[in-house]
Amino acid sequence: MEFPGGQRAADSVDLKIQQGECVSIVGRSGCGKTTLLRVLAGLQTLSSGRCVRHTETTSFVFQQPALLPWRSVVGNVMLPLELLSRRRRRPATRKDLRSLRQRADAAIDEVELGDAADQFPYELSGGMRMRVSIARALVTRPDLLLLDEPFAALDDMLRTQLGSLVTELWRTHRFTMVLVTHNIAEAIALSDRICVMHAGRIETVLDNPVTRLAPPQSTEQWDVRRTAEFGEFYGTITDRLRGAAQR
Repeated sequence: MEFPGGQRAADSVDLKIQQGECVSIVGRSGCGKTTLLRVLAGLQTLSSGRCVRHTETTSFVFQQPALLPWRSVVGNVMLPLELLSRRRRRPATRKDLRSLRQRADAAIDEVELGDAADQFPYELSGGMRMRVSIARALVTRPDLLLLDEPFAALDDMLRTQLGSLVTELWRTHRFTMVLVTHNIAEAIALSDRICVMHAGRIETVLDNPVTRLAPPQSTEQWDVRRTAEFGEFYGTITDRLRGAAQR
């Protein structure tokens, strides 16, 4: 991927992601992580090469929730369904709207925000707004979920909780998931494989030997992070990142 002026953001990337797999991409700022994610989403045009997606529906969770302030929680979550409905080019019936509301309510319940469905973004905490963003992304039941540092602005406790929530939703719906993150521990907790990226290239792809985090209500999530296996793999990724930066 080459931008005007000759700057290359993703160079000779060769990556195959299996259906139902979760892959994380880690690397320093400016190495091309987000550009690669945008290519996967179809938001960025390739200057060379090709990206083949065997998916029907793709959803994107951005670093900022980007909720519409004049819409309630349920209104924000319903938006993708409304846009898809308009493609049919016929007026929505009351039955159609009732069905969309039911699907939105189900997605909101999955992220444990049922009591806040009629609240507006300004009434929500940062973690709650991110839950709405996740519900909005999943309400269409996508084949591919792309996440660009969605928990970066949250404290460690909350990002661990939301990471566990995303893991449980992944286990339930088995969509393919690609996560861009600076947080190595988060990548280990959420991924089947971890791609170490540097200067526009994927330097290495590592299989994750560490068990996924337990559900949010379980204390097992803390035990996993304290295991020797977790610490050893964390060190391996750190060494790969440091080695790539020194080359």
